[in-house]
Amino acid sequence: MYTCGIDVGSASAEAVILEKNNGKFKICSYIISPTGGDSKEAAQKVYTNALAGAGLEKKDINSIVATGYGRLNIPFADKNITEITCHARGVVNFFPLTKTVIDIGGQDSKVIKLDPEGNPADFLMNDKCAAGTGRFLEVMSKVLEIDLENFADIFMKTKEKVDISSTCTVFAESEIVSLIGHGVDKNKIVKGLVYSITNRIVSMVERIGLEEPVCMTGGVAKNIAVVKAISEKLQTSISVPQEPQITGALGAALLAN
Repeated sequence: MYTCGIDVGSASAEAVILEKNNGKFKICSYIISPTGGDSKEAAQKVYTNALAGAGLEKKDINSIVATGYGRLNIPFADKNITEITCHARGVVNFFPLTKTVIDIGGQDSKVIKLDPEGNPADFLMNDKCAAGTGRFLEVMSKVLEIDLENFADIFMKTKEKVDISSTCTVFAESEIVSLIGHGVDKNKIVKGLVYSITNRIVSMVERIGLEEPVCMTGGVAKNIAVVKAISEKLQTSISVPQEPQITGALGAALLAN
């Protein structure tokens, strides 16, 4: 039995194909691709590529579950399930004891509290402002003319930081341009930016109530600097899946019948 989970987010779309057999499963393939301007087209693309990666055809798939903000625009899905439920299911598969999930995507971020059975008990979502998301880091990376891949190394090696007072992405961009114009060390600005996004996320965690163990997912979870800063602020260790971007799609595939 093969199932497919498709997670269409605002910045990226993911598809995971599972083979299920006697209560066990294995990941046959997964795909991550930019969403672009058409969520329906993005879903079709990741589904087609995931099928090719698994060496399967559409007729081989028993069930497809869609999730993410674009889940209602996937006509070939058998059903859709909210990303909160799918992320919870996907995380529990990687780390069964998880109680708090921090998911930072391209244009939204969320904190999910799980009950003892691994189901969502409560959550907070920031989907109205780019601050505290991957988009925030992307914009600042361009302003600084420093690749995002270098942020982690800079963060680790730089001892001092410049506090970024603006919580709005637009105002923060202007603030950074001004700091650069005054000759402030860009490395210190990078460290300040990492803590800026960290403070936003930590505030969400504190509002919902921290419970350990903690897992972090989403594209920003690949940025070691942000993971380390959040871990430091919360004073707890944070687990990160080997591929943190497929958690929602994996959860959808697991929930497919």
